[in-house]
Amino acid sequence: MSVEINQAVAQSGRRKFKSLRWWMLALFLLGVTVNYITRNSLGILAPELKTSLNMSTEQYAWVVASFQLAYTVFQPICGWLIDVIGLKMGFLICAGIWAVVCMLHAGAGSWLQLAILRFFMGGAEAAATPANAKAISDWFPKKERPIAAGWAGVGFSIGAMLAPPIIVIAHVSFGWQGAFLFSCGLALIWVVLWWLFYHSPQQHPNLSQQELDLIREDNEPVLPKLPFLTSLASLCKNKKFYGIAIPAFLAEPAWAVFSFWVPLYLATERGMDLKQIAMFAWLPFLAADIGSVASGYLTTLYRKWFGCSRVNSVVASSVTGAFLMVSLAFVAITQDPYVAIALISIGGFGHQVISCMLSALVVESFDKNQMATVNGMRGSSAWIASFLFTLLIGAVSDTIGFNPLFIAMGFFDLIGALFLIALIAERGGKKTPSHS
Repeated sequence: MSVEINQAVAQSGRRKFKSLRWWMLALFLLGVTVNYITRNSLGILAPELKTSLNMSTEQYAWVVASFQLAYTVFQPICGWLIDVIGLKMGFLICAGIWAVVCMLHAGAGSWLQLAILRFFMGGAEAAATPANAKAISDWFPKKERPIAAGWAGVGFSIGAMLAPPIIVIAHVSFGWQGAFLFSCGLALIWVVLWWLFYHSPQQHPNLSQQELDLIREDNEPVLPKLPFLTSLASLCKNKKFYGIAIPAFLAEPAWAVFSFWVPLYLATERGMDLKQIAMFAWLPFLAADIGSVASGYLTTLYRKWFGCSRVNSVVASSVTGAFLMVSLAFVAITQDPYVAIALISIGGFGHQVISCMLSALVVESFDKNQMATVNGMRGSSAWIASFLFTLLIGAVSDTIGFNPLFIAMGFFDLIGALFLIALIAERGGKKTPSHS
């Protein structure tokens, strides 16, 4: 008690910022943006790296898959770490590691060395997805979390949107090695900002009591932290987890294609050079940004127009995104490269609606002490699919092309929507208050 009183006295003279929770979300969003710039640098530089390191398409697929494998394995581990030691230190450690590993990419001399580095980078960057859920649950009351999840999702897509022009400019100026070093520099700058300015709501000296009361208005119980295996075991017994994990599994191959394969697809299938790729490869991610923001507000419309509960409005928004993903199937039949980019962009919009709403469902459906772990497991389910789909692309794209893969991606999410409706959607009297 005396410690709390002393802290209160010490902080009483500090300036209080209005809507500080949104500033903290913006700081987190900046970190995720940098995360995606470092991550997507590989896809942008793929044509150059294939030549410089004498890589085949199949070897490039293994480089991509090594990142995805690590991302898959380490998401629940990173999530559990963040749940145990806190968002600030957990995310700080992981961000520092991925910055250093990104720097080491500049010294890669073969596809195997690059694959090993991508594995370690994937393990560190795996913290982004569970950290997302933790940041939202820590800083926002339940009524604001779908909109917060939408805005947080912007970080995942805006980084991918900014990556092509940033990496191409860095490549033109410094070569492909310099492009990786530049990305590392951005990551280290953000690490310093995170260390200086991020604090939990309970410890933030600039948070007003009024806003703290708003954040705590749901009176969510603070439950004991569980050992890693115990936490996983409890999740595996919860049907809601499968209602989130299976749609994530079916949705993620499309995002892997956007992030790692679209630049190569535009180069090989549509005949674009690196400058043209830089001009157009960011458009699907711009659409994804818009989808991220729109997703949270879409839940509000479903509540107002159709009287949906909070959970059902999130499910309805995700199903809407699934129908938009059908646009990817039409990429296979269009001859115009610009129409293809437009169709891929519609898919980017739809994917981020789904992804943000799945994060919102995690925050809505699970205890705060497990939030990062659950979102990490959701992310692992998603990235298992990315890993397998990447190996499939590497094995067949040179023989059958990308078109059958785009058709498959166009319909995966409709199947995922069925699982959402069956396992998550509320029926009858099982409704949560809408908090309009």
